[in-house]
Amino acid sequence: MKSILVRKILFTEQIALTDILSKKGTIYTFLNPVSYLSALEHKTLFERFDGIFADGSILVAAIRLIYGKRVTRRSFDMTSLAPELLSYAETHNKFLYIVASRQEQVEKAVGIFKKRYPKLNVAGYRNGYFASEKEQELEIQHIVKMRPDYLIVGMGALMQEQFLLKVKNAGFDGIGFTCGGFIHQTAKDKIDYYPGWVDLMNLRFLYRMYKEKHTRKRYLQAALFFPARFIAERFFG
Repeated sequence: MKSILVRKILFTEQIALTDILSKKGTIYTFLNPVSYLSALEHKTLFERFDGIFADGSILVAAIRLIYGKRVTRRSFDMTSLAPELLSYAETHNKFLYIVASRQEQVEKAVGIFKKRYPKLNVAGYRNGYFASEKEQELEIQHIVKMRPDYLIVGMGALMQEQFLLKVKNAGFDGIGFTCGGFIHQTAKDKIDYYPGWVDLMNLRFLYRMYKEKHTRKRYLQAALFFPARFIAERFFG
């Protein structure tokens, strides 16, 4: 029996990158072993996304081992999907809007993006913290009215998915992606967060544990619980 989440990942694997970057009115998110555990408790939320990517070599390996299916690792960082999107947006004169992280971090990240992609059109940006539901609703209406081609949202697992789905339901006709910690990673160091050797050896999660102490508990929990939940879901539903 295939997991609903795995079925969605396998479906997304069949979508060409050009379609991902050009088919309007779509939203995408990413799952790694940590967020997968949260997604299991909110399957209806994730089902409503147009695509889910396998974020990280561990989830890719788990799908290959348990389901016998090969999928591409796609993460919203500079080792994977982010440079494809930023380059495409710059080349095709598309407009980007970002809701993520803290204000000083998103401002710094946008400046770093502009250095790498000088012709990139950033229609607007703001932090991912809202003081009230009313403030969030006003921002959603603002985004819908602005009609950016791409919307990047980084607010942490579940919150970013809920926000992006609200924007789509409000009438957003662009293409939306969650981005996890991409913005604060970019602001903290540089646009290429992972050294080349780390990416080559698939040690990104270990490198992030080393660089970001707050991730260690989550990764350890995933190491303990993800394998059992993933296997149980495959064979016992």
